[in-house]
Amino acid sequence: MEKIGVYICSSCDIGERLNLDDLAQAANQYNPAVCKTLPFLCGKEAVETIKGDISSEGLDSVVICACSPRVNYDVFDFDGVAVERVSLREGVVWSRPAPAEGEWDNEYVSFEDELMNLAKDYIRMGVVKMQKYAPPEPYKPEEELCETILVMGGGVTGLTAALEAAKAGKEVVLVEKESELGGYVAKMKKMLQPTPPFTDLQEPITGKLISEVKANSNIKVYTGTTVTKISGAPGFYNVELSNGQTERIGTIVVATGFKPYDASKLEEPYGFGKYPNVITNFMFEEMAAKGEITRPSDGQPAKSVVFIQCAGQRDENHLPYCSSFCCLASLKHARYLREQDADARAYIIYKDMRTMGIYENFYKSLQDDPGVFLTKGEIASISEGSDGALVVEVKNTLIGEDLSIDADLVVLATGIEPTTKDDPIVPLEYRQGPGFPELELFYGYADSNYICFPYETRRTGIYTAGCVHQPMIAGTAMDDAAGAVLKAIQCLEAIKVGRAVHPRTWDYAYPEFYFKRCTQCKRCTEECPFGALDDDEAGTPKPNPTRCRRCGTCFGACPERIISFKDFSIDMVGSMIKAWEMPEPEYGQFRILAFVCENDALPALDMAAMYKQKIPVEIRFIPVRCLGSVNVAWIKDALSTGTDGVLLMGCRYGENYQCHFIKGSELANRRMENVGETLQQLALESERVQLVQVAIDEYFKIPKILQDFVATIKELGENPFKGF
Repeated sequence: MEKIGVYICSSCDIGERLNLDDLAQAANQYNPAVCKTLPFLCGKEAVETIKGDISSEGLDSVVICACSPRVNYDVFDFDGVAVERVSLREGVVWSRPAPAEGEWDNEYVSFEDELMNLAKDYIRMGVVKMQKYAPPEPYKPEEELCETILVMGGGVTGLTAALEAAKAGKEVVLVEKESELGGYVAKMKKMLQPTPPFTDLQEPITGKLISEVKANSNIKVYTGTTVTKISGAPGFYNVELSNGQTERIGTIVVATGFKPYDASKLEEPYGFGKYPNVITNFMFEEMAAKGEITRPSDGQPAKSVVFIQCAGQRDENHLPYCSSFCCLASLKHARYLREQDADARAYIIYKDMRTMGIYENFYKSLQDDPGVFLTKGEIASISEGSDGALVVEVKNTLIGEDLSIDADLVVLATGIEPTTKDDPIVPLEYRQGPGFPELELFYGYADSNYICFPYETRRTGIYTAGCVHQPMIAGTAMDDAAGAVLKAIQCLEAIKVGRAVHPRTWDYAYPEFYFKRCTQCKRCTEECPFGALDDDEAGTPKPNPTRCRRCGTCFGACPERIISFKDFSIDMVGSMIKAWEMPEPEYGQFRILAFVCENDALPALDMAAMYKQKIPVEIRFIPVRCLGSVNVAWIKDALSTGTDGVLLMGCRYGENYQCHFIKGSELANRRMENVGETLQQLALESERVQLVQVAIDEYFKIPKILQDFVATIKELGENPFKGF
């Protein structure tokens, strides 16, 4: 950037704690076109002053030295002019309260002087960043964008997704592997009422949905067909079908549903496969839909039925999770039984009764039925008498007594698994292979950042809905379908203008490669969490920008530093680090660099500042897209120029990962081996570089984490490279 304007706020405690003239002098070292100190930069008068300078001085960018970049972002939006935010309020004065008497132990320099050094370093870093900044250019593919949405699966979820997409004006291709549309819900006798008061049953809605789909000219339907190959990228997919057809597709909604858990694994202790009158909830539904509820052994009416919840569920030996719908299904089945025969009795034995949301009303309606007995309990045994009748022994019940129930029929709530379990049902022609990469946490369900991005898979442009996404009932699956379609359309809209999708939805930059220096090491293609990179026969990366989410993981992985973003580059961050004013050695002025994830660690730091928690004045924070984007070159540059220590603050990884980019913190941790090699080359202690995991709500832990790291560095002593 050629013409930079620097604006320093004097309000919100900044003017009271910092010498504003010294701050301006630090900025003027870089000869900005404008440098002004103003009160209340976020106020109307100051904003108009900045706008006036942009117009009169032809400013390319402005550096706002005031509050956190996470606030007032709409105020400091100047119609295409690049803006860098230097956090003097949260990042300096609010998070570094004056020490109590005796807390500051440096005899050479005062705390106030070190606070000023911190603020001036931040301003220098902000100005240097803008000097290295280039305006992002949206990705504009040569091919024409396709906006057709592929829906895989013709059950209640897929039918709803197809209709919602068509209502939004999109062309839809619906592919169902069975010869008829409708899926499991079409085979049900009744479904739960999806509208208030949520106490009744109704006819399956699939008949109505099928009629609407067939009547909609925007929807092309293939039945008895599967998807055999998906190549390309969002907006430009080529999808091959088993019937020989090829379709051009923009985005994909996977609604292929579930498969029942294999009940043959449940002979002990439940007797499935051993006793003919022990069946599953799916078998019971099928029986009820066909007519009478009877004993399979002899066809006699079932007068006493025991429903056993969580049969093989919430069990580490089978399904470790709750399948969500089973309690409601058993309550529904009890109603079937009672409607068929007023003298019949239903016994529901549960670990916990889970009726999601307002369907508690349905549960209450069954509680009022005197022919339905419900109790928490554990199944001790199931045995069979000479006439095929079953005896169910139950212990640890709510009533405090063990029970022995004579039953004509035992129904096991066996739960479900996603169709993607052990089956790459989405046959992607990606360098990283077909299907979705699995994480243990999701047990085969299409994974994403479960809290923040519930529909996204790790393949951009491909969204999941219904029971392939997570266990749910039919009404919830229909809502889920609408949500997934909206995300699929949002993806198309983002591609149109050349920006990223979730979570960096404002980002127009994309990774650019200088292939002349590429060594074909394949680290970028292997580490990309989203499969955005293919490669040719030689191993040279082949970028697919519309698959990319701009996390920068490839950028951090590259040892040759040939990958860059216009607004985020190796040179930019390296120059920011070198912009510090490094103190002379032997004066106890430690300098520590912390790379912080913009998604969790940065907001947690801001919250710590809001509560006036004490952050060590020795640390300079640089926000990054993700810890996966941290290149070892930055750590080496920092240490070789005298930085005493480097801390990486990222999201949680592993089983309960919280990384917005799935594996960023985990990859950064793996790269610590490379950092160790760097430290050995520099003859520095391994403790000088550490990685910590910080959740967004753990702001109260941050001061101690940082203070402990500073204490470790001080014990090691100053970096011997300081002063050279």
